Amino acid sequence: MKTDLTMLKDRDILRKLAEQQAKIAALPIHRETIAGWKRLNGLKPGRPLVWITEVPWPELMKTEKELQLQATDEFLRGVESRFRMTIYQWEHFRGDMVVEPKFYFYPVIHDTGFGIQEESDIIKGAQNYIPSRHFHPQIQNEKDVLKIKMPEISLDREATGQRYQTLCDLFGDILPVEKYGIGQQWFAPWDALVTWYGVQEALTDLALRPELVHAAMERLISTYFHRMKQYKELNLLKLDNGNFKIGSGGLGYTDELPGPDFIPARVRTQDQWGCATAQIFSEVSPKMHEEFALRYEKPWLEQFGLTYYGCCEPLHHKIDILRSIPNLRKISMSMRIDVDQAARNIGNRYVFSYKPNPAVLASDQWNIEQARQILSEVLEKTRRNGCTAEIILKDISTIRCEPRRLWEWADMARDVTEQFA
Repeated sequence: MKTDLTMLKDRDILRKLAEQQAKIAALPIHRETIAGWKRLNGLKPGRPLVWITEVPWPELMKTEKELQLQATDEFLRGVESRFRMTIYQWEHFRGDMVVEPKFYFYPVIHDTGFGIQEESDIIKGAQNYIPSRHFHPQIQNEKDVLKIKMPEISLDREATGQRYQTLCDLFGDILPVEKYGIGQQWFAPWDALVTWYGVQEALTDLALRPELVHAAMERLISTYFHRMKQYKELNLLKLDNGNFKIGSGGLGYTDELPGPDFIPARVRTQDQWGCATAQIFSEVSPKMHEEFALRYEKPWLEQFGLTYYGCCEPLHHKIDILRSIPNLRKISMSMRIDVDQAARNIGNRYVFSYKPNPAVLASDQWNIEQARQILSEVLEKTRRNGCTAEIILKDISTIRCEPRRLWEWADMARDVTEQFA
């Protein structure tokens, strides 16, 4: 860390941003919003809530002065970025976000990974910060499955302590710095596997070489459990029943977690939310989905107190197999679903976690009324079937360098959901 005038400048920048966040966090609206998320996650009727995430921040940072980083220290620039994104989102497209009177500090954890790296051709468009990839297959036989290694986890206590103390010294008197750890864990083994196996190759082998696919999945799932064992041994697990994104959905506020006999000093998986998804199975039948994905995901999900399933894959016709997931509370409903069938199948048993098509924000001509009509039609169908719904705008690859599109979408979504309160 620098200790000269540059450090003093960085300190002033962060203290001003901390003051802004503390001021926002003190607003009483957050208590109402938290109550709304608890109500929704408890399957109780009310206004559908809106969560906007996976925003093209690199694109926004090119045009918005409010997001321009000014600190010089690399670590502090990361802290500054978190402050600026939180404040910017609150002021321009907040949806039903919550701003807390604290700053979460994450420990320095080293992870050796799976021992096999993606090899791919990457195509990145001028208006898209999310590149397209073509994967080169590295798993072609059972011997290749052994390329997947067990990840080894270590906690750098010295670096963690130094960084934590630095933040406390810089702005802890304005905004308390709270140590966090491992909360919600994104569990998507198929997302990883296809990057090493190849998308077409993996899907074809579901039918042609199922024994190889099973071998790869068994090996990969064992690595996740190995990593989890180490998290527990290092006592890194933390509660996520608060201002944390759950799965590919909204915030995790609930009074149903932590679980019985909870000990604050040692969080268990049963005190947390769990999630799983097999996005590449968009066109895979329910039977194959159950055989090659769900049979491996269920042992993972059984660890947790409440669970969320799905992301971008359409699941309207797979609710029957998902009912076997223990403590399942929320199901992702992508823009590709049959909304009528999905709403009928879900009813009031699970949260209907709807994902509007973000492509509307990338069109040549901005058409907010089209987005309004689609969202209204979806919510009318969910209301007709007694669903508890949340609206999750995500996977936003571009807004065509027009931030106002995002602002107007947020205002529209609030207006539409108020009509379905």
